[in-house]
Amino acid sequence: MPDTFQRARSTDAKEIRIAAILQSARAQAEERSVREVTLTDIAAGVGMHKSTMLRYFETREEIFLQLAAQEWSGWAEQAVRELTASEPGDSTTAAELIAAGLVSRPLFCDLLAQVPLNLERGVSLTSVKEFKLTAIASARSVAATLAAVLDLDPRSAREVIATATAMAGALWQMAAPGTTLRALYETDPELSHAVIDVAPRLTGILAALITGLRAGTAS
Repeated sequence: MPDTFQRARSTDAKEIRIAAILQSARAQAEERSVREVTLTDIAAGVGMHKSTMLRYFETREEIFLQLAAQEWSGWAEQAVRELTASEPGDSTTAAELIAAGLVSRPLFCDLLAQVPLNLERGVSLTSVKEFKLTAIASARSVAATLAAVLDLDPRSAREVIATATAMAGALWQMAAPGTTLRALYETDPELSHAVIDVAPRLTGILAALITGLRAGTAS
C-alpha cells in the first residue's frame, strides 16, 4: 500500500496523525478484538506504511495502552456521573451501575484483560508509568464517589473498584462475545455451562462484596 500520509511537520499535524492511528486501532479492535489487530492492520487503516507509523508509536502495544488510558478516563467519568445520581445507600443499584457501565464499553473490558497480559510488557517504562497514573486516578475518582454514595470507608471502596475492573476483564474473555467460541457454547447443549452473561455475573459478585464490606464496617 502506498504511504498516503506525509511526515508531520508541526505539532498540530503530529496530533492529527496520532488521533488517526488511535481511531484505526479502536475501530478494528471493536470490530474484532484487541488480540487480532496487528500493527500492519492499524497502519493500513490510516494509509500508512508500518515503518511510518512507528515514528508516532514505539510499538503496537503502546497504541493500545493509550486507548486503555482513554477508556479508563471515559469509564470513570460515566461511573461518577451515574453513581452520583443514584439512590444513596443502595448497594444493589451501585453494583448494577458499575457492572452495566463496564459492559457498555466492550473495548474497555477487552483491554482490561490485555493490559497486564501483554500491553504493559511491550512498551517503555515511561509509557507504563503514564498509563498507570491515569488508571489509578480514574479508579480513585470512582472509588471516592462510591464511598460517599454507600458510606463505605475509602479502602473498601477501592477494593470494590479493583475487583470490578479485574473481573470485568476476566469475565469478558471467558464470555467470548461475538466469536465462534461463543456460538459453540450457545449451540452445543454439552457446553451450555460455558455461556457467561457478564453483566448479571459481575453484578452478583459486586453486590456480595459490597454487602460483606458494609457488614464488616458496621460490626
